[in-house]
Amino acid sequence: MRRFTQGFYGYAVALFVCLGAAGLFLLIAPQSREEHIPRLDYSITVANFGHGVPYQVWAPSKDLPNWVPNSNRIAKGENGAQVLHLGFATAKREHLMFAQSDEKPAAGFANRMANSDKAVGSQQVGGVAWERRFREDKKQRTLVRFLPDVTLVITGTADWDELGQFAAILQQRPRG
Repeated sequence: MRRFTQGFYGYAVALFVCLGAAGLFLLIAPQSREEHIPRLDYSITVANFGHGVPYQVWAPSKDLPNWVPNSNRIAKGENGAQVLHLGFATAKREHLMFAQSDEKPAAGFANRMANSDKAVGSQQVGGVAWERRFREDKKQRTLVRFLPDVTLVITGTADWDELGQFAAILQQRPRG
């Protein structure tokens, strides 16, 4: 027995046993090769947000093909304003977040959501101009729209085309 527990031979046997156990584990452990992004329904969150704010809420009119809504929440912004956040995995599997609030000052809200205060141009979506912002170090693109009663922000690692696709499906929801 001493021959199996000492020296190079003992080390080799122990290594072989460990590798064999790891291989056996990998062989019998369940594995999934399919992508799994949890899909979360945001309709109740949007409805609840609409009941708590004094303006008409903006939300997607439909789900885009191959996009996965994967997060939603209502948070407190500056000065007690409520903020609606909706998160999506895009068709290209990038991240996109939509946020809206009547927080004042509106520029402060947009700057915080975009992680930038510098406009780099504009983008026309359905005949409406959205302000573009870009933060190079985070590869974060943002579209901002300032309205009289609410600020809309679409941001994430998605490309400008996907941000525009999302902006195109936004519409005001009826109150109530």
